[in-house]
Amino acid sequence: MNLNHSFLKFCEDKEYEINENQISIIKKLSEFYNLNFKQSLFKKIFTEKNIKLGFYLVGDVGVGKTMILNFFFNSLKEKKIRLHFNEFMIKFHEYVHKNKKNRKNNGLDKFVKDLSKKTKLIYFDEFQVTNIVDAMILGKLFEKIFENKLRVIFSSNTNVKDLYKNGLQRDQFLPFIKILESNCSEIELNIDEDYRINKNITLDRFLYPIDKSSNFRFNKFFRKMTKGKNKTSKILNIKGRKLTIDNYYDRVIKFTFDEIFNKNLGSEDYIEIGKESDLIFIENLPNFNEGNSNQQQRFITFIDIIYEKKIPLMIKSEVDLNSLCSAKSLKEPFKRTVSRLYEMTTQKLN
Repeated sequence: MNLNHSFLKFCEDKEYEINENQISIIKKLSEFYNLNFKQSLFKKIFTEKNIKLGFYLVGDVGVGKTMILNFFFNSLKEKKIRLHFNEFMIKFHEYVHKNKKNRKNNGLDKFVKDLSKKTKLIYFDEFQVTNIVDAMILGKLFEKIFENKLRVIFSSNTNVKDLYKNGLQRDQFLPFIKILESNCSEIELNIDEDYRINKNITLDRFLYPIDKSSNFRFNKFFRKMTKGKNKTSKILNIKGRKLTIDNYYDRVIKFTFDEIFNKNLGSEDYIEIGKESDLIFIENLPNFNEGNSNQQQRFITFIDIIYEKKIPLMIKSEVDLNSLCSAKSLKEPFKRTVSRLYEMTTQKLN
């Protein structure tokens, strides 16, 4: 597979800036594909030990990692799946829970074997690890994934060696790092510019500060987007728990920040919210600091999930987007959140 020509045409059609560093990544992805999917059986037998089953693309926020890997993923004809990592781990834990009564089957082994029947390649975009339960299981899980010859591509803002840095019981996470280092080609995309942030962009749906003017604009647009829609209370059932959405207008949802980030909610809840949404309004986004770091972590998780589902937002905030602060421990992942908020509050509405 030679992706160079088709990638250049793709950039021209989309009117994207063509960057030599991105083109070099495309060449490496072509090599990754040819080694893993196009080698003759005879040649593969003698080179198999040197073949990396994973491709780990690391770089700063907004430099085009997702665009490149989406292009590569969409070019493949082989069986493939693209999953948000939180969603993948939820599926894994649910599978193991359902199979734990069957002592003849190791739930982890069976999960990977079933997965390998469905796909040849898995794509995790913006990979990160924040959950201690996931951190403790990933070594064994990915050991089995690579043993079953599943190919995995990752994009991430974090180098492999720095994943789950300063996390609880990180010593139990280190085997996973060794597995990634042994089985993945780690490639860095070096670009100084965040392409999501256009200096001339107008953030029409990110309003600040919280005052009469922003309240008026926020409410006016909300009325426009819910005109002719009936207000209902939507009840989501999540593993026996009930989550009520009070302001639900036929897939247009309005929350206050406290309603979904000042409660003990997580990725399962946000995934279910995303399934019911085409447009989300969030009121009263605070500035972040060490005192509300738990709420900030939930907000980061929420934005990751909603971004993956391409759901636009309208937000009313205490401060402008560039002035949002962060708890120290969340400073790096929050850069991705801010970058994504530029896109999510400016993307066109259907």
